Amino acid sequence: MTPIKLVILDRDGTINHDSLDYIKTASEWVPLPGALEAIARLNHAGWHVVVASNQSGLGRGLFEVSDLNDIHAKMHTMLAAVGGRIDAVFYCPHAPTEECRCRKPSPGLFEQISDRYGFGLKGVPTVGDSARDLAAGVATGCEPHLVLTGKAAGLGSQPLPAEYPAHTQVHENLSAFVDALLGADTAVS
Repeated sequence: MTPIKLVILDRDGTINHDSLDYIKTASEWVPLPGALEAIARLNHAGWHVVVASNQSGLGRGLFEVSDLNDIHAKMHTMLAAVGGRIDAVFYCPHAPTEECRCRKPSPGLFEQISDRYGFGLKGVPTVGDSARDLAAGVATGCEPHLVLTGKAAGLGSQPLPAEYPAHTQVHENLSAFVDALLGADTAVS
């Protein structure tokens, strides 16, 4: 049992619309319908929320850290407007060719989260829109939750491909994940 209730979210395709051209500016960062409100509902129920995100656009030279800071400032401001917050953002700045440990599906970002919070991540829900998001979390003991937004939008109700971790729970979107989590949270209270 973790000392706090923690949820780890992917960013692009989970909280906001994704783009094949990368999200490079604050103006390109657009939340998915209901996502910010879903995070606020988690916060109001006592959950802490952190983000673990690959940001290879930095390593590819497509944008600067200052641009990423502007994107996250917009996200935090929009969240605050609906009564929500994200406690911390962990990101991998490397291009795929750099073979770092922090780029999902490697577990480095999750290990950083574990170190920062001072406890293991066994059973901590992690939510993402791709197999690599979930594999990174599962490698550190997280419970995998797939949202059918972003990269997973086309999966629908078909069985998940083999690259998804066993026991992945599937939700229509972040709001549906929160409904399920808070429903389970209430059931065990």
